Amino acid sequence: MSADTQRPAHRWRFNRLGGFDQVMIDSGEDIRHLPELDPKLWAALSCPTSGLEFDAHTLALLDTDGDGRIRIDEIKEAVRWTCLRLKEPGDLFKHEAGLPLDAIDDSTEEGRLIMASAWRILDNLERTESTVITAAETANTAQIFAGSRFNGDGVVQPSAARDESVAQAISDIMRCVGSRPDRSGEEGIDQALCDRFFAEAAEYLEWWAQAEADAANILPLGEDTESAAELFESVKTKIDDYFTRARLADYDQRAAELLNPAESDYAALANRTLSLETEDLAGFPLARVEPGRPLPLRQMLNPRWARELDAFRARVVAPLLGELDSLSEAQWLDLSTRFEAHSVWRARRRGALVAPLGATRLRALVEGPYQQAIADLIEQDLELAGVSDAIESVDRLVHYYQHLEPLLQNFVSLRDFYTPGRKAVFQAGTLYLDGRACELCVRVDDPSKHAALANLSQIYLAYCDCRRRGGTETLTIAAAFTAGDGDNLMVGRNGVFYDRNGDDWDATIVKLVEHPISAGQAFWSPYKRLGRMISQQIEKFAGARDKAVDAGAEQGLTTLATKAQERSAGAAAPAATPFDIAKFAGVFAAIGLAVGAIGTAVASVLTGLLSLSWWQIPLALLGLMLAISGPSVLLAQLKLRQRNLAPLLDANGWAVNAQARISLPFGATLTSTAQLPKGAMRSLRDPFADKKRPWKTTLVLIALMAGAVLAWRAGYLDTWIERWMPQQTEETPTVEPAKVVPEPGEPATDAPAETPESAAPGKDDAAPDEAAESTPATDEPATDTAD
Repeated sequence: MSADTQRPAHRWRFNRLGGFDQVMIDSGEDIRHLPELDPKLWAALSCPTSGLEFDAHTLALLDTDGDGRIRIDEIKEAVRWTCLRLKEPGDLFKHEAGLPLDAIDDSTEEGRLIMASAWRILDNLERTESTVITAAETANTAQIFAGSRFNGDGVVQPSAARDESVAQAISDIMRCVGSRPDRSGEEGIDQALCDRFFAEAAEYLEWWAQAEADAANILPLGEDTESAAELFESVKTKIDDYFTRARLADYDQRAAELLNPAESDYAALANRTLSLETEDLAGFPLARVEPGRPLPLRQMLNPRWARELDAFRARVVAPLLGELDSLSEAQWLDLSTRFEAHSVWRARRRGALVAPLGATRLRALVEGPYQQAIADLIEQDLELAGVSDAIESVDRLVHYYQHLEPLLQNFVSLRDFYTPGRKAVFQAGTLYLDGRACELCVRVDDPSKHAALANLSQIYLAYCDCRRRGGTETLTIAAAFTAGDGDNLMVGRNGVFYDRNGDDWDATIVKLVEHPISAGQAFWSPYKRLGRMISQQIEKFAGARDKAVDAGAEQGLTTLATKAQERSAGAAAPAATPFDIAKFAGVFAAIGLAVGAIGTAVASVLTGLLSLSWWQIPLALLGLMLAISGPSVLLAQLKLRQRNLAPLLDANGWAVNAQARISLPFGATLTSTAQLPKGAMRSLRDPFADKKRPWKTTLVLIALMAGAVLAWRAGYLDTWIERWMPQQTEETPTVEPAKVVPEPGEPATDAPAETPESAAPGKDDAAPDEAAESTPATDEPATDTAD
């Protein structure tokens, strides 16, 4: 049985955060066994290397294929590579600024090579007493390799050669075929540039040998023929032009004046600032055209071409024809003939890159020992490639030691995002706007493109353009609002954005993606919409009335003006329109109908409420509010429970592998609202508050009173009072029967007391009792008055 099968599997621990299980990375063993974790359990599958609040150099080291994205395999390889070179992977949790040299595992070949390279870096930086190496030290490769002849990159500079002639050869090669920077930043050549130079030199010398075989015709001036031919070609067209014009003037003297610049040509230049570089002068002839006149070479020349002709005279005419002050047409044709063979040979030139060195210098470089000497220097430099590559490994290990574990907490899991007081790598900073601080802000390149996918997150997003230092630096963010309401959030509102470095930016909302923010906002939204609708209708009505008043005023003024004109013309004044009381009464009738409608509506509501028992009225009001706000709150709750971080990050190039929920309690931590400090004293007296106007309260009271009166007249109020207030039985006093004193000899009897009817002296006195008897009986049961 192998050791791998005997070794027990690593026991992972998971934590439920954001609605999904996230692996806990808390120990060195967790990091060591991370490549064994099922990729389906990773929080992300890939992330971009840009737009993150993370060390850019570390991201570049992780992106081994250079495609701008970091994937699971690259993370796994980085973990394996780091664990093989550290004694204890748990040291990654220390987050120290530098890598202690005693943390390197020198029991392996890789560790020993990195240890040696780290000491070499410290030695080159003259910090041999240090036992810690930092990222700033490993990143400064120019300083590390400064003064070193060889650094293992295969590029040698002139200073790498001990022989001065070899150093000059390297400089000549760099002059012809270019150079490349080595690890120290100094320019040099590698084997490819060296081989290219000598190949070009061989072709050039082979081409030059053809000219030397026919030197009299091809090289009339020897090695100087090349530069002389270039001068000859530069003035050939203008000299041909001059002699052609001279021939035309000789053919017809009338053409001479026309072939020279006219007065209008000079007039066009009169008011301009002229120089030898003025382009209009280049079109003028080299000299004044006259029949049979030779071309002057020293005086009376077009100033634009004076320098070229002087060089042509000194380097072409003088060596071939002698010192001349002018050049005849015959002499010019002789010169042209001498350069014909050279022109044909020159058209077949090879090795043009090395031509500036000339045939003599190239022959010395090719035939000398320089090619082999330079190849030996390059080979000596490459012998140190292993050590130099190990220096790069030190730089990689230092950056992984400092930054790898935080990246794992944001890639394998989203622990930093769901941990209070910590920020994930995708959180760009904090936006302060509308009395709130939004912690979930991500960088965005294109708001429209980002919003197309981020809309699926069910998060209320505000896209803001941010500017800093007078507008020279800009960035765009998407801020998530997860608490409060969106009543005052609109395009154009300004706030302040603080990035992760603490720098402040002016932020302006440019786009909104609206979703429910809280249940409280959803509860009051129907009433707010109703209020806005009423306000809009009132504004429309007021606007219409304002236009009607303006139109009436304009019509009145027009009518007055017409009447004034008629009176001035002697026309009879029209009879005054009598007051139409019917219209006046109609206005009051309309007002009465409106008041009646309001009173009827209030009465209907009161009637319905008063018809209920006292304990049913709160339930009815609660039911009414639920009927109005319930659907909005229910829909908002469903959307709030679906808030998901994944689409927000996927729109930025991430590949999130889980449903990262943003619950209501967690959302409240991402957006904090303004609250008074604990123990703060608050005064409710506002001297600038709006003055209270009683007319609104008066109208409401009038409407309530009107409804109450209508309910009373309809009998609903009595019924409600009878239901709410139980009647108390009234006790009727018992009338004792009068004692009748019997006459002597008569037995004593109890006679009933004399009733009012019997005591009434007349018929009129009994009327009230008769009226009482005629009153209709109520449905109440008769009260028994007997004891």
